[in-house]
Amino acid sequence: MTVTWRIGTRGSALALWQAHTVKARLEALGVAPCEIVVIRTDGDRLQEAPLSDIGGKRLFVKEIEDALLEGEIDLAVHSAKDMAVTLPVGLHIAGVLPRADARDAVVVPEARGLSDATLADLAGALGPTPRIGTSSVRRVAQLHRQFPGAEFLPVRGNVDTRLRKLDAGEYDALVLAAAGLHRLDRGSRISGCLPVDVCIPAPGQGIVAIECREDADDITQTLVAMSDAAADVALRVERALVAAIGGGCQLPLGAHCRQGEDGSLELLACVTSIESEHEVRAIGFGDASDPEALGEQVAERLLADGAGAILDAVREYDGPLPADE
Repeated sequence: MTVTWRIGTRGSALALWQAHTVKARLEALGVAPCEIVVIRTDGDRLQEAPLSDIGGKRLFVKEIEDALLEGEIDLAVHSAKDMAVTLPVGLHIAGVLPRADARDAVVVPEARGLSDATLADLAGALGPTPRIGTSSVRRVAQLHRQFPGAEFLPVRGNVDTRLRKLDAGEYDALVLAAAGLHRLDRGSRISGCLPVDVCIPAPGQGIVAIECREDADDITQTLVAMSDAAADVALRVERALVAAIGGGCQLPLGAHCRQGEDGSLELLACVTSIESEHEVRAIGFGDASDPEALGEQVAERLLADGAGAILDAVREYDGPLPADE
């Protein structure tokens, strides 16, 4: 009897792109036919509620992970930045796809026709007091300095919904992950990408992670074999930093790992206060043979320079606090 591997995913266009990409790669290996199982999460059901009010980003993975633990699916496909740093007991990330562009992208209304813009071009085009839509406290914290007069407004919904709201005049610009726009063939809507050192991406941004049960040896071995080595190392570095610093999806934490051709690693990270008055940055260098050590090293530097006090203040903050979506 032929065994079919069931791939769990959300039903959004981006999630389905990710799941179909994994399905195609697995079937190309000839290991087993695959079936995509769409699982509706609480995050999908509560599209208009701020993520901080309904429990944060893990609402986009919880039901999928529950189904994985209960044997209803065999593997799950996620945007890596949506995953908690501590996974449920019995699950692990066994494979990742190659990392796409990890940068944040600025999108202006289609009628403006702006493309390939520099940061200075964007600032000039948006004017002194733009309404910028983003559901990321990380982006807001870092971009206050680049757009000091901006009003940052929450925005939820899938990519096309957000673009419709932008073109309808609800915002002057959106800030979205460049990877998602490219994967959905919306790359032409990008007005300009923010340099990594200007707006450090969320840990795991641009990486698709594949999760399975630890006791599923055949699936684990297949996913490890098809995993992209560079993306795997980068994700391990960035998740190690998050774990060491005690961060989470509702904190203004950015981290991005670059890997040289010789296997050398560079990790740039920052913690920024909500209103951008205080920012701590750190950079560290390491080796691909021990990715976690680099993440832990840079976390120690951030904490030694005062990042802990910023994170404590954010955790105690009683105002609206969007999660990094």
